[in-house]
Amino acid sequence: MARTPGRTNASGEAASTVGRTTRIRGRVTGEGDLLIEGHVEGDITVRGDLTIAEGGRATSTIEAAAVTLRGELDGDVRATGAVRIEAGARVRGDMQGESVSLEEGAEFVGRLDAPFDLPAELGGAAERGRRR
Repeated sequence: MARTPGRTNASGEAASTVGRTTRIRGRVTGEGDLLIEGHVEGDITVRGDLTIAEGGRATSTIEAAAVTLRGELDGDVRATGAVRIEAGARVRGDMQGESVSLEEGAEFVGRLDAPFDLPAELGGAAERGRRR
């Protein structure tokens, strides 16, 4: 994995990049952020944030702090922070995170698992329905 000049995370460390012409088969682990512009086949575990760029592909189970998907993913995601599936992404797998967002124009097949609170008007309707 190459370091991308000028691209840093919140702690000032450079993010690692799997370049557009790079293909990795096997397990990928790391302490910092990871940007995938190429193709990865194998489980990915990073302590930082992971981004699959437009044109990037992964066939992987991903564990990361936060995950942003703009390219293609065939596999599950477990994030301690947010999972964002952006317009143009093609994703097949289950997504678990502190929050999960799905933009219009993204293709997604799978299950979303994130904590949420029902709006008061929905909670009230459920309660009224039980009393009848």
